[in-house]
Amino acid sequence: FEMLGNFSFGNYFKRGAIQFAWSFLTEWLQLPKDRLVVTYFGGNDAVPADLEAKALWMELAGLPEDRIVPMGEKDNFWAMGDTGPCGPCTEIYFDLDPSQGPDCTLLADDGRYMEVWNCVFMQYDRQDGVLTPLPAPCVDTGMGLERIASVVQGAASNYDTDLFLSLIRTTEQLSGNRYGGRFDAENVVSGDAGIENDVAFRVIADHARATAFLIAEGIYPDSEGRGYVLRRIMRRAIRFGRKIGMTDAFLCVVAAQVCDLLGDVFPELTGAKALVERITRQEEERFGQTLESGEKLIAAEMARKTASGEPKVLAGDLVFLLHDTHGFPTDLTALIAAEQGFSLDMQGFADAMAAQKARGKASWKKGTGDLGALGKELAEQGISTEFLGYEHLQAEATVTALVVDGQQVLTLTTSQEALVVLDRTPLYGEGGGQSGDHGALLLLSGGEARVLDTQKSPQGIHFHRVVLDGGALAVGDKVLAKVAGDRRAGIAAHHSATHLLHKALRDVLGPHVKQRGSLVLPDRLRFDFSHYAAMTADEIAAVETQVARAVLANAAAESEQTSMDVAVQKGAMAFFGDKYGDVVRVMTLGDSIELCGGTHVQRTGDIGHVLIVSESAVSAGVRRVEAVCHLAALQYLQAQRQVVDTLARRLGAPAEQLDSRLEKLQDDLKAAGRETDKWKQKALQGGGNQTGEEREVAGCKLVFRVIDDVEAAALRTLSDQIRDQVGDGVVCLLSKQEGDKALLLVAVTKQRTQTVQAGPLVAALAPLLGGKGGGRPDFAQAGGSFPADTAAFASAFFAAASARLG
Repeated sequence: FEMLGNFSFGNYFKRGAIQFAWSFLTEWLQLPKDRLVVTYFGGNDAVPADLEAKALWMELAGLPEDRIVPMGEKDNFWAMGDTGPCGPCTEIYFDLDPSQGPDCTLLADDGRYMEVWNCVFMQYDRQDGVLTPLPAPCVDTGMGLERIASVVQGAASNYDTDLFLSLIRTTEQLSGNRYGGRFDAENVVSGDAGIENDVAFRVIADHARATAFLIAEGIYPDSEGRGYVLRRIMRRAIRFGRKIGMTDAFLCVVAAQVCDLLGDVFPELTGAKALVERITRQEEERFGQTLESGEKLIAAEMARKTASGEPKVLAGDLVFLLHDTHGFPTDLTALIAAEQGFSLDMQGFADAMAAQKARGKASWKKGTGDLGALGKELAEQGISTEFLGYEHLQAEATVTALVVDGQQVLTLTTSQEALVVLDRTPLYGEGGGQSGDHGALLLLSGGEARVLDTQKSPQGIHFHRVVLDGGALAVGDKVLAKVAGDRRAGIAAHHSATHLLHKALRDVLGPHVKQRGSLVLPDRLRFDFSHYAAMTADEIAAVETQVARAVLANAAAESEQTSMDVAVQKGAMAFFGDKYGDVVRVMTLGDSIELCGGTHVQRTGDIGHVLIVSESAVSAGVRRVEAVCHLAALQYLQAQRQVVDTLARRLGAPAEQLDSRLEKLQDDLKAAGRETDKWKQKALQGGGNQTGEEREVAGCKLVFRVIDDVEAAALRTLSDQIRDQVGDGVVCLLSKQEGDKALLLVAVTKQRTQTVQAGPLVAALAPLLGGKGGGRPDFAQAGGSFPADTAAFASAFFAAASARLG
């Protein structure tokens, strides 16, 4: 549902909130006063009853005392937790069935009344169980939009309002079913087909609305985060659509109608309609395949448990497999299981999930070390790092910590590898997709520690992974920290290029494009972004052209430390899920404005030419471009030119004619291949290079042939031809491949697959070749070593096939 509300911090309190609420409901919306009932906090041992609110309702609304109902802490006292701001509430309810009489039955909780309004009066600060009055009490008001709409329109429920009914009517047309507006008393799966059909209509309408809004916000179906919430919503709706007979894509139609229905109020829906329809259709098609395989797996397990008399509980491992491999949300698995009276082993599912996370965490620790815990330990000792790398490539610093194999040490000797922490450093610690700096720590004693990498803990402590090439290093020593300048220049250029690419992608493809990840290295960059389709050659060219114009403009790179609010007002791109402090760094490169803590060029011209070298899919709704710039772009072009020159020389054609020359060569090669296949088939059919024998057992023809040096595709074609000629039988072909390898094929005519299946037959014969194999009932194959005695192998085939024929 959609909640509307407003706050007041000192402008008005209880009197103003109650007066505004009553005026809006009875004067603006003209709801009948005799159908409204209010509640107030009735008090408990710790907090007195809110008699002030009760008196204000009697004074301002003229309500009789029997329609001002005291309620307990659970319903009418709000708190954000055990500590912090809190206070009593007052609520307004609408009488849905006044025919029951004038007496108020709100406390009976009989479904007669529906809450439409709530005011929280935050007037206390709770600390250690003690309530202290706030110096500036405030009001938090909430109103349910759908509930108010149903009351004003006289609808039986939220779903009978104009907001949802048109969506439900569309679903009726698509499914051929009718919506009856029926509800189960307990709002659970009741077994009543009519009620369950109506549930499907409501789910589809509600979830189509959520789908349209989320996609318009740039959120796409994904396996984690907000994208996973959207995927669960969509897949639940798709599942309910299947229940009322819709096997073709339908959610995309209803979601597109949401854009038409609400586009005048939410213009972003109108602009995103095509995107909403496309993304939804893609997810429906993808989930259609997933749903079929997952349902088969669930059905098979439920049938097995039912037949064996086992408890009707799906194991946690299976639930996790469905979730992790088949993309089945657990609530969807639970829904399918409940239809057959099954439940889920959720503890087993949680254990399987925890085990996977532990494996992932162990893998991460093995590769990078637990810098979070180490950083926390050092921070508690008062150790920190000041980063100087925006302005300096070298700086004097003091060693504040040395870590070897996860343990702090006081000294470091030659050839040891360790993590070095400095009080200040110009070396950038890996973060935000940008790789860490390399460089050196020069010792006053004349030795040097090579910096192989720089990492940064969540506490901002920089860890320099070093190898000491000479001398000794101790905590408290002074060093000169130097950044590898050429490498930093490449990284800065590629990082700045990602900003220009992001801006160009949004301009060319649309504002739905948002960064989903990046990797910045000295010689290349990778940029992941939200988009629903592969980029065309024209789109790639347009992006490259816009970036080139920004580079040629040679605008100064400007950075500014400011508050988050000011940064957003300036138009800086910020991303949901990323963590930002009170003070953020805004990076401006021409028209590109983003929040970024990385290192960048001085001017856009320093980036050099930017080339997109690949574009590919990462996951549903996420694309990836890889690009090069700076000196790496020149090296890429030089390598490409060398390839073109080599091809031109070998083909004897100028570069501009290479395409047509290659096309002619491909055509000639295909023609030669077809001619070769033709002669091969003639040779095979003629029997010039094949030996074997045929037998008939129980009316079934058994054909065995040995054929020399025939590729798998040709051998399959021949097996199909012989099987068609046989009409009723089993065909076994054994081919000698290069290096004394063997290829075994078994083909069975359809009417014989009930008694002789190719897969098990091949599995039985494959060990004679020292290999393994399998396949379908009508066709299977295996590989291994070619047998020295083909006659013995033929006898084994005839014996195995005859045994299966009885």
